[in-house]
Amino acid sequence: MNFLRGVMGGPSAGPQPSGADTIQKLCDRVASSTLLDDRRDAVRALKSLSKKYRLEVGIQAMEHLIHVLQTDRSDSEIIGYALDTLYNVISNDLEEEEQEENSAKQVDDLGSQFTEIFIKQQENVTLLLTLVEEFDFHVRWPGVKLLTSLLKQQGPQVQQIILVSPMGVSRLMDLLADSREVIRNDGVLLLQQLTKSNAAIQKIVAFENAFERLLDIITEEGNSDGGIVVEDCLLLLQNLLKNNNSNQNFFKEGSYIQRMKPWFEVGDDNCGWSAQKVTNLHLMLQLVRVLVSPTNPPGATSSCQKAMFHCGLLQQLCTILMATGVPADILTETINTVSEVIRGCQTNQDYFASVNAPSNPPRPAIVVLLMSMVNERQPFVLRCAVLYCFQCFLYKNQKGQGEIVSTLLPSTIDATGNSVSAGQLLCGGLFSTDSLSNWCAAVALAHALQENATLKEQLLRVQLATSIGNPPVSLLQQCTNILSQGSKVQTRVGLLMLLCTWLSNCSIAVTHFLHNPANVPFLTGQIAENLGEEEQLVQGLCALLLGISIYYNDNSLDNYRKEKLKQLIEKRIGRENFIEKLGFISKHELYSRAAQKPQPSFSSPDHMMFDHEFTKLVKELEGVISKAIYKSSEEDKKEEEVKKTLEQHDNIVTHYKKVIREQDQELEELKQRINTLTSQNEQLQATVTQQVSQIQQHKDQYNLLKVQLGKDAQHHNSHGDTLQMNGIQTEEVSKLKEELEEWKNKHELLQGQLKEKDSVIEKL
Repeated sequence: MNFLRGVMGGPSAGPQPSGADTIQKLCDRVASSTLLDDRRDAVRALKSLSKKYRLEVGIQAMEHLIHVLQTDRSDSEIIGYALDTLYNVISNDLEEEEQEENSAKQVDDLGSQFTEIFIKQQENVTLLLTLVEEFDFHVRWPGVKLLTSLLKQQGPQVQQIILVSPMGVSRLMDLLADSREVIRNDGVLLLQQLTKSNAAIQKIVAFENAFERLLDIITEEGNSDGGIVVEDCLLLLQNLLKNNNSNQNFFKEGSYIQRMKPWFEVGDDNCGWSAQKVTNLHLMLQLVRVLVSPTNPPGATSSCQKAMFHCGLLQQLCTILMATGVPADILTETINTVSEVIRGCQTNQDYFASVNAPSNPPRPAIVVLLMSMVNERQPFVLRCAVLYCFQCFLYKNQKGQGEIVSTLLPSTIDATGNSVSAGQLLCGGLFSTDSLSNWCAAVALAHALQENATLKEQLLRVQLATSIGNPPVSLLQQCTNILSQGSKVQTRVGLLMLLCTWLSNCSIAVTHFLHNPANVPFLTGQIAENLGEEEQLVQGLCALLLGISIYYNDNSLDNYRKEKLKQLIEKRIGRENFIEKLGFISKHELYSRAAQKPQPSFSSPDHMMFDHEFTKLVKELEGVISKAIYKSSEEDKKEEEVKKTLEQHDNIVTHYKKVIREQDQELEELKQRINTLTSQNEQLQATVTQQVSQIQQHKDQYNLLKVQLGKDAQHHNSHGDTLQMNGIQTEEVSKLKEELEEWKNKHELLQGQLKEKDSVIEKL
């Protein structure tokens, strides 16, 4: 015992060999001592040395410590020491000074190697799961920490062992119900590691009522005002929901979306938010985005979007959007979140269009946001977020697109100048001196025209006043004028993307563009030149625009017919050179990055070149333009003929569709008539049956009276009375005969009507 006191409480253990010898002696005591107290003291001593002599304790003592866990289950104290020692050996959470002494790589390797040794025998992990079930604090808490550390080091392998262990995941779920906060909180951290990138475990955890328990903890801790525990719960919820469609559906069906609404209740005074509150709100917003991410299946996203509108969550987010004093990064993330909640959902988009900012006079939220987008003093990430919000508002929203374009048309512009419209802000941004504003406005306007041929034609009517005394020019003309003035690359890329979107699938816009004699020479000149790498992108887009002008050309301008434009390319540029320049777009690194996801996210303003929707257009058109360039005039004629034939075919199909629709309508009416006649027929049948029954009754009465008359005729005792009675009976009989005749006639009439109805029904 004195020896142990010397090890634990005396002076330093000395140089490394002495420490190793001491550890060896302690291991021998753990292995050979018959007294529990002796073994317990030896394990306690190993625990005190395990941080400083991690390698030695790990190599020499691990086997003995595992044996203690197996054999000394009855003594919680020794089990606790053994678990703590193993944790110190396996965990890489070293103190700062130790991290300075060891390189991070060596530390990582050590923890990983010891974990590998520990989990080699799967029974060790199963044993640890059993110990975690113990209620004793000195066993359960170190057990949770050790298991968390094992998962950090060798996640997939440990996950697999727990997954195949009977009730393995379920046993760990009980940690969330522990009344001791330190165990519950560490249990959340354990489940975070357990659920990382493992869909099977995520599903089990979700079906073990994890959502209910975690949301309860978040509420108990004060929602966004809570501490780091709220942050940990939110990270675990993200693990369970991200890219897991089954869990997302379970979350929605369980009405848990409704429980998220109180998270976003903010007061009027939003100054002085703590760093933890900002972190919590950030994670809460990200959790909403996980449920409505554009990468989720469309049906799942749509149902979550509807649920968020009906429970008032979208309205709450819009309140934060328009509130004052909200930190910039929370405002940016809120804009991104609102964007994805409204994306492609007509109800939510309509609601967003109706939101007004609390200004005097009130302005639409869209207008206020666009002001930020075209303001160069605003942070770059905020401007990107507003652009994304505008894109999501217009995504699959023809009504919204029409409202934006209408603010540019001459008849709807506010002549008094009292209010600024969305269209005016976009035009202002398009022609400002800030290249980032030019790009954002051009992309925003392109989204207002996306897949909407009617609006592309309407936008051709927009006239701009350039300067006093000069006649107004069209928006299309002004775009090409700025393009030819040699502005910044970012501005030109933005304008070219707008023009390509505008002209694609719109022959009238192509004709307007070609009508300006300066446009085609400018494009051919740009494509033909051998310019630097930065200009190659502009050359590629010029080639695309010229290709669109050929592919969607209706040959209405003699000087710029398809064949003449192709001859011009052959003469000035060369077909191979043209196709090579066209290929510059899709080969560009920034193009590949933009094609990955709808949200515009750029590391710096200089990288802001391509829009996600535009990359889809390039993908669609690159091949068809390449083919169109190589087609001969005869092939073009054939294609035109095929197009005309297809149009005729479409017209015939449309005509037959109309005929079928009319016939369907007639059939529906006839079905209704049949139903009416059938019900009338049934009523008549019932009436006939009733009348047959009445006739039968009258026949019976008649026969009865007949019998009575026969009997009465035999009696001559009172002749006068008989005569009188016979007179009365004769009258009754004649009356009954008349009634019977009348009923017979009615019966025949009804039978006739019935036959007519039957023949009508048969005919129908």
